[in-house]
Amino acid sequence: MHKAPEQPIFGPEDPKLAPKSPPRIKTSRSIAKTISWRVVGTIDTLILSYLLITYLGPMFGMENTEGEALQAASYIAITEVATKMVFYYLHERLWVWLTWGTSVVNGRRKETVARSTTKTATWRTIASLDTMLLAWFFTGNIATAVSIGGLEVCTKLILYFFHERIWSNLPFGIVHDADVRVN
Repeated sequence: MHKAPEQPIFGPEDPKLAPKSPPRIKTSRSIAKTISWRVVGTIDTLILSYLLITYLGPMFGMENTEGEALQAASYIAITEVATKMVFYYLHERLWVWLTWGTSVVNGRRKETVARSTTKTATWRTIASLDTMLLAWFFTGNIATAVSIGGLEVCTKLILYFFHERIWSNLPFGIVHDADVRVN
């Protein structure tokens, strides 16, 4: 009976068999993801805020004209561009540091669905709290703010998950060891 050779204790004897080091994620990738998500997120917030202020606001004692509703929704959306870009960038850099759920397959960096799902949940918590606080500030009505933040959870969980899945397949800003050239 033929036995398989025993694996060395301190690592492979042939350097070609050594596990590949994880790729480096460039800051430019995090910035591009921040901007692309902010475009999607701001449009979603603007639409949701306007609809909820216009149609649910009266149920919570807010009587606004369509112009006032659009103005409040615009303030919420514009302000969150600044706050959420900072929060998103910091969230993204934290997840770059955490390598859980990443691997290198056929020389390309891959992320698991579990990682994308967890990133989605942590980001949504931070972002929805930010939206609720901004909506409360600009509308003065906590019930409307909670409605905006609550509905946003549903729409943005879906949008963000697909945003993450698309980015997990884009090589932009990922540097593999093989991509680094020795001069």
